[in-house]
Amino acid sequence: MAIEGATVELVAALGGAAAAAALLGRSKWVVVPGLATLAAAEILLGLSLVTRADLEPAVSSAPRLAATALAAAALLAATFAFYRFPAWTPVALLVAAPFRVPVGFAGDDVLLLLPLYFVLTAAVLAYVVRVLRGAELKPIPFLFAGPAAAFTLLAAASLSWSTDVHNGTIELVFFLLPFSALAAVVARSPFERWTPRALATALVSLACAFTAIGLWQLKSGDLFFAPDLEVSNAYTTFFRVTSVFKDPSIYGRHLALAIVVLVAALWLERIGLLAGSALVAFLWIGLYFSYSQSSMVALGAGVLAVSLIVADAQSRRIVLATALAFVLLAVPVLLATGKDDSLRRLTSGRSDLVENAVDVIREHPLVGVGIGAEARESRELARAKGNRVRKPSHTTPLTVTAELGVLGMLAYLAFLAGGAVMLLRTYRQQDRALGLALGAAFLVLVVHSLFYSGFFEDPLMWGTLATAAAALLAPLGVAAQSPAAAGPTGLGRPAVAGQQSKEVF
Repeated sequence: MAIEGATVELVAALGGAAAAAALLGRSKWVVVPGLATLAAAEILLGLSLVTRADLEPAVSSAPRLAATALAAAALLAATFAFYRFPAWTPVALLVAAPFRVPVGFAGDDVLLLLPLYFVLTAAVLAYVVRVLRGAELKPIPFLFAGPAAAFTLLAAASLSWSTDVHNGTIELVFFLLPFSALAAVVARSPFERWTPRALATALVSLACAFTAIGLWQLKSGDLFFAPDLEVSNAYTTFFRVTSVFKDPSIYGRHLALAIVVLVAALWLERIGLLAGSALVAFLWIGLYFSYSQSSMVALGAGVLAVSLIVADAQSRRIVLATALAFVLLAVPVLLATGKDDSLRRLTSGRSDLVENAVDVIREHPLVGVGIGAEARESRELARAKGNRVRKPSHTTPLTVTAELGVLGMLAYLAFLAGGAVMLLRTYRQQDRALGLALGAAFLVLVVHSLFYSGFFEDPLMWGTLATAAAALLAPLGVAAQSPAAAGPTGLGRPAVAGQQSKEVF
């Protein structure tokens, strides 16, 4: 509406540079202007996506104008709350992150993360006010800030050569740019002794609520935001549920994150065996009825990693033997049941999606087709070859390479490596339980993204690494418990009086 053409590309590049400044800045004279420029780029790019008709409903009548004013007042109240209690910023963002609201946008009905954007806006405003009033500005560890800034800047700049500027602008406005701001604020938030417990409690509580809704859907047969899946369920012998989400894989990913955190807490004896096992069982039932293969594989990887890291030698051997036995049994069963099926059917269509991305990469190997353009390029290549129209890739590494080329893949790998090293430092230098839980959650997200694209579009991924950065920036009072606090098997136990430790639960 307000800008178009080359101006959109320029604003996107400025937004990417502003995001980099917000992440890498070490003084308020860099970070505050960076966040301000980032906000301006968000507004201008957002306006380029909408028409005047999209904006008129907010002021088209007295009740709607009053509702808009009420929302502005609520934003000011939330900003004041975060200004007074900044340590609650990560918890509030975690609680808001899963929820999407159906709205009419750019002539279409879409589900937007409006609760998250509302909380994030208030948190950023509060952070800017605190910094301007003299609050300490901590430098984010370069292991996270450097690769995150590089990837965001490259993605924003790629809009200038993207073959789908509209979709690329959507990726920037709703995901990369706001989540860079989220990371910049969360990583610099005060980190208190109660922060890990509050985050874990919020995550598991949300997952339990989602599971309850999913089980209700199983009984009632009603889904909320997934009309396509309702049709699919009518023609299958099983019924997939989505809880409050549009896609069962997103639902399953949230449950897998909560389960792996509970498993870490169980290994470290930060939660009672009976209560922890009951919660894991309940969430597993919810995950099962999502029938999300990607979520189950990601959960298996997370649980296996946690167990191998924390377990004593005997338990480690049992875990490895169990995992090996499962693989040895599962592979023959899979081959036997799928011997008459095509590769496409065995992989639920993912083999075709991989082929799509590979075709695009061959055509544009160095810098890709630009952010948001893989779907369009896949369709165009399919038509040019006389093949049926295909969907875009369903795996993050190939999506990144198709859209940003080799440069994007290098930035992506640097992001993964930097995040992994930072999580390892959190585990070793600060808090064992926190580092283990965050590391397991990050592994779940990475593995899940290999089968279901959306890694950089997930606020929980950014929040996970930003929380680890905040822990590393915390004073030594957050340090990990001493070896003497470990039990006879090497498992961490709740700290006794005088010991510096945190509990996940």
